[in-house]
Amino acid sequence: MIRIAIISDVHGNLPALETVLSDINDRKIDKIICLGDLAGKGPSSAEVVDLVRNRCDSVVKGNWDYFMTEEKADVLLWHQNKLGLERLEYLKSLPIYNEFYISGKLVRLCHASPNDIFHRTYISTDLEERLRLFEPSDETQQPADVVGYGDIHGAYLDNFDGKTIFNAGSVGNPLDMPLASYAILEGMYGSKSESSFSVSIVRVPYDIELAVEHALITDMPEKELYINELRTAVYRWKANK
Repeated sequence: MIRIAIISDVHGNLPALETVLSDINDRKIDKIICLGDLAGKGPSSAEVVDLVRNRCDSVVKGNWDYFMTEEKADVLLWHQNKLGLERLEYLKSLPIYNEFYISGKLVRLCHASPNDIFHRTYISTDLEERLRLFEPSDETQQPADVVGYGDIHGAYLDNFDGKTIFNAGSVGNPLDMPLASYAILEGMYGSKSESSFSVSIVRVPYDIELAVEHALITDMPEKELYINELRTAVYRWKANK
């Protein structure tokens, strides 16, 4: 049996990432996969990218990772300058999904969708659209049995039509409750034979005020919006409605 930690949406929050990695280490988890959005929003994008590269076995691209390498905007420039050219090239090179078999199930992991890093899916999205995430990919030409993703910053687990879908939530910018979250898969890695398999969601308290301090000592853009999200777990634009 193997246990795999699925982390996502760190968004430059180093204290949250370090706490989650410590929890993963305490649980003696075998592999770590990151589902993107390493950079942006928070003050420590460079440090987060370096730590993720060092600790994760594989990483897929998020929409913010795309923005960092392909877009020009004032809100991005500060983070892009902190990242530097080599880290930006790393983010640009990331694949958009990862597939593997575990306990007889084909698992597909992506940031938002295996075909589109901007295609957003919620637990409330209609069944037909959610099932599209399971359609055969270019890599295996097989429909997935399990899909895991990030993007929406809200962890959940659901089963329907013999399929399992889960969202790992957000390590550094959770918008469902002010606790970092990640997922754990457990089963026989690489096996196409059916055997015991599980998916679970882990919530991890971390030092939010330390993350706030990291932001306050910088001149990063949208600082107050970011800090309010950390403290309240309420999306910045929703809070203003």
